[in-house]
Amino acid sequence: MPQPSLASAPLTHETAAAAALVERFLVASMVPDPETAATFMAADVAITFTGGRKFTHPRDATAFNARRYKWVKKKMERTDVAPGDGETVVYNTGTLYGEWPDGTPFEGNRYVDRFVVRGGKIVKMDVWNDSAERLLTQRGIEA
Repeated sequence: MPQPSLASAPLTHETAAAAALVERFLVASMVPDPETAATFMAADVAITFTGGRKFTHPRDATAFNARRYKWVKKKMERTDVAPGDGETVVYNTGTLYGEWPDGTPFEGNRYVDRFVVRGGKIVKMDVWNDSAERLLTQRGIEA
């Protein structure tokens, strides 16, 4: 797993714990095991995927991904943390690899996941990646 980093200050126990929590969540999500992934999230978590798709539980995101990919995993390259007032913001970046529904393999699909961690739980998750653009290009449509 990538080493958490903070550009201007050393990691504190709180920021290191938030980064580790996010990485454990991501590992569970890739299994996929949405029920275990949910244990890292607050009951009222707000999840927003690329395109403004809103979810309230990891099982919703898993179901969405099952329609978009035959399978998908993350190559986690970097985790950055920023402490706030009572919360920590964690960014995890890297690339996606896997297979499209037709079995065509892909890799190098960039992603950025942004998490807000409060009280030891993920309360907000925002996801961005290049999948839509890659699917359009694959079909000969300008993105």
